[in-house]
Amino acid sequence: MSTTEEEVYDLICVGFGPASLAIAIALHDALDPCLSGPAAAAAAAKQPKVCFLEKQKKFQWHAGMLLPGSKMQISFIKDLATVREPRSDFTFLNYLKARGRLLSFSNLGTFLPSRLEFEDYMRWCAARFENVVAYGQEVQEVVSGTESSGLVDSFLVRSRDQASNRVSTRRARHVVIAVGGKPRLPPGFPQTPRIMHSSAYCTGLPVLLKNQSSPYHIAVLGGGQSAAEIFHDLSQRYPNAKTTLILRDSALRPSDDSPFVNEIFDPERVDSFYALSPEERKSSIAADRATNYSVVRLDLIEQIYEDMYMQRIKHGDPSEWQHRIYTHQTIDRIDQDNDRLKIQLVSADGGHPTEALEVDALMVATGYSRNVYEDLLGKVQHLRPRESSAGWQVERNYSVRLDPGRVSRDAGIWLQGCNESTHGISDSLLSVLASRSGELVQSIWGDHLAKRRQQEVKRGWGRAVL
Repeated sequence: MSTTEEEVYDLICVGFGPASLAIAIALHDALDPCLSGPAAAAAAAKQPKVCFLEKQKKFQWHAGMLLPGSKMQISFIKDLATVREPRSDFTFLNYLKARGRLLSFSNLGTFLPSRLEFEDYMRWCAARFENVVAYGQEVQEVVSGTESSGLVDSFLVRSRDQASNRVSTRRARHVVIAVGGKPRLPPGFPQTPRIMHSSAYCTGLPVLLKNQSSPYHIAVLGGGQSAAEIFHDLSQRYPNAKTTLILRDSALRPSDDSPFVNEIFDPERVDSFYALSPEERKSSIAADRATNYSVVRLDLIEQIYEDMYMQRIKHGDPSEWQHRIYTHQTIDRIDQDNDRLKIQLVSADGGHPTEALEVDALMVATGYSRNVYEDLLGKVQHLRPRESSAGWQVERNYSVRLDPGRVSRDAGIWLQGCNESTHGISDSLLSVLASRSGELVQSIWGDHLAKRRQQEVKRGWGRAVL
């Protein structure tokens, strides 16, 4: 086991996806003497020592869903910096300027860049922080570190290098868990390469079904944006394939992105949501589900409907249709027979058998679980307040509630992207990343920072040693 416990980091972020990247940008901006505002008020009195640990070998954002022509669902203004600090070097507009596409993008007349371009924007940002990111590091656990005056004043973060299998231990006063969601499959589904989560669509399905001209049969389970995008893309990626979309609902439903409703994603809404009672929070999330869950952008629904209508013109008999949508149904049983899957559909309301399908692959677009942090923090559960019986509780500033009689005020753990129940439906989305990262930087360094900013910034905080 390799250890760097003698080195103490001010901050270790577990994961280096959009949430952690936004934190890196907010800290960078906080150290920029040319900027001002809440984040800049948190400039470091000494150079912060930071490290980001990322399981992937390089920065990637939803690589399995970078479909041709797919658009972002939020405005480019909600990038990783603009809402917090429009003068940041890391705005989407500055990225366009650096890439020589600023005017060309403006000629598109849209606020919604392609998903491919937005991923490139984030990789452009991430490249600035290469020297404080350790890629290929799978974090295994967070444990309590040293004690000062009887209080835990740091944490140990253990990670395994995926190339060498070597385990390393790093010590930090502050730890942020930002590992994103874990692909979720329905319980009882067999483990087979022919069943894959939507997150592996662009990366896994072409490996499984190599011949794009073959008459495969591919099924998609789900009623949200990812399921609809995959169902639509399959007809172009595999033009001779038969495709089937399986919906529990009665139809594909449009997402509500109207102006007043969109205000629920404004950062200031987090305050009012956090102030609600647990019952009121549940009601609020249920009322807002049509903005994000099991819904599809209207333009995609209309395109799919037009494609389905064209089949009616060519073939009056539905049995001859190449593409089918089954509503009010779900999967009851899956059996594998050589290179095929046998799927039994049942009615979603009564469980009565309906259709039996034989397919070459099943794409499952059933969302993500966001409780990975529970396993990572298993060995520090004893640091929770003694009266806490409801698991991990998170403060408004995203810090985990720890026992002040056991943990120093100068140490802490923060959670990112897994706090929907306490911070609202925007918590796992890109919309609040810019402002949230500034809040986190302020909450960690706000009491200590800003005395020697000008001298330290000249050396550049990004030279921190991993």
